[in-house]
Amino acid sequence: MTNPSNPDHDKNLANAFDGQAGRFEKAPVQTDPVALARLVKFADLPPGSRILDAGCGPGLVSRVFIDAGNHVTGVDLSATMIERARIRCPEGDFHQGSLYDDSLTGPFDASVSRYVLHHVADPRSFLKRQFELIRPGGLLILSDHLADPDPTLAKWHNEIEVLRDRTHTANLSGGDIVDLFAATGLEYLSMMEEQFTLDFDEWFDRGTPLAPKAEVRDRIINGPATRGFAGRVIEGGRVEIFCRRVVVRGVKP
Repeated sequence: MTNPSNPDHDKNLANAFDGQAGRFEKAPVQTDPVALARLVKFADLPPGSRILDAGCGPGLVSRVFIDAGNHVTGVDLSATMIERARIRCPEGDFHQGSLYDDSLTGPFDASVSRYVLHHVADPRSFLKRQFELIRPGGLLILSDHLADPDPTLAKWHNEIEVLRDRTHTANLSGGDIVDLFAATGLEYLSMMEEQFTLDFDEWFDRGTPLAPKAEVRDRIINGPATRGFAGRVIEGGRVEIFCRRVVVRGVKP
């Protein structure tokens, strides 16, 4: 399909993740072994499956699926992320470029993405492209940080996300993501929701901010407690953010 994304956005996204690759691959929310194990279990793919890791980053997700006995092809806009993925997963096949590149061909048994949707310019096309690349009966599995189902609270949350990271587009609610799956044509949908926490300093420091750190901190502390994003001051004056993520799984007819 034609690449529907914004070239300037893709360039900014690649540059941002080139710059934060070292912090990203050590971030607790990215490396949590329990969460990664749950992702593999929820995907429920038989060993030997051919998997596309869409927006693979430094290969953290690819690594656990390879360790489960699968074959992984990863694609990412960031050249630095791809370099790190190749080091972490020498058994994998990694491509620096766009998910929409003609050189990326299927069919795959499954496509997986984690924490990518809130960076893409067109979520519907992001899912449609993966749908095209998986075989009939194949699976699409997506995990992302959630926004509140209340549009006003979701708007506030996404404003904070953009102030912390200029490459952010939008966190969606779980219902919105399930609706995207259904609109793409996927069937037998299932969803798992999880709670997790972010350390404000760690989270902010690996972003590409549009506002000063102190301003973003104050807005989180004094803002509403949304369902997917609620901050509080803990011992030592640090700020902890309570969050939710979803994992959604669908089958291509």
